[in-house]
Amino acid sequence: MEYRKVGKWGLMLSELSIGSWLTFGRKLGLKEVRQLIRRAFDEGITFFDTAEAYNGGVAEYLMGQALKDFNRMDYVVSTKIFWWGPRERNQMGLSRKHLIEGLTASLKRLQMDYVDIVYCHRPDPETPMEEVISGIKYILDSGMALYWGTSEWSAREIQQATRMAREAGIMPPIVEQPQYNLLVRKRVEVEYAPLYQEPGIGLTTFSPLASGILTGKYLEGIPEGSRLEEFPTLRQWLEENGLLGEEVMKRVRKFKSLANELGVSMSQLAIAWILKNEKVTSVILGVSSIEQFEENLKAIEIKDMLTEDILRKIEDIFPIEDRN
Repeated sequence: MEYRKVGKWGLMLSELSIGSWLTFGRKLGLKEVRQLIRRAFDEGITFFDTAEAYNGGVAEYLMGQALKDFNRMDYVVSTKIFWWGPRERNQMGLSRKHLIEGLTASLKRLQMDYVDIVYCHRPDPETPMEEVISGIKYILDSGMALYWGTSEWSAREIQQATRMAREAGIMPPIVEQPQYNLLVRKRVEVEYAPLYQEPGIGLTTFSPLASGILTGKYLEGIPEGSRLEEFPTLRQWLEENGLLGEEVMKRVRKFKSLANELGVSMSQLAIAWILKNEKVTSVILGVSSIEQFEENLKAIEIKDMLTEDILRKIEDIFPIEDRN
């Protein structure tokens, strides 16, 4: 397991990490979560990600219960604040009130004194940036979180937050958590390019398999019991963004052929491709079984197989200009 700096900052994360979206409290109960986190620790994974919105707080509770088995200094845990309840009740967004109260509630569910990273889960057009920074300043100054970051923010918003954080005398956002995979590339590879030097952000990326599309499971339609059947809003989002169209499926078939040629699974190849990007600090895995975890873990072993020739073949299948 490789450990990578978060951008220019001192915090180190394992190159693979465990996320809890759509799995903790749904596919995995406490027994399974404990088994997964123990297995992850055995393989050197020390970064674990959750959010207040994941399964109504159940994901945070389960993660906290499982991590009680380990020394707090031996892992990094993050949560994200934005969605909890109605905005009119101040339970949504990035107001100073919800940032502080939301994280307080998250810490209770996690049964922790602090998280290592708190993310602003989405940009909030209803809240002025100076108020967001005010809430983050309180969180950092009080020790509720050691660092902060953003998720799915634009480069312009991150630059504005960086400037205002420095004016307020606090650490700027050190990390962004974007979707990043072979089908969704432009934000990470183009839009964020100026941010890697200044302010020097790192990336903890999610959805490495594009909600399962890059595993090939949807080549013949939507299987019964699959994630896209269980979560129709996710399927609708993918369809609206053209990620389930026939042109994408043609490319996925070519990708499957390349994986077969290399003797690896499509999942392993897709994750290994992300790991080759030195700007990525950690790839967040959302697994629903130990078996799936074991398969995805092997991406570490094959990343060195990805020569320039193979990377060019992958680029030919999924050119950045096409999907973005």
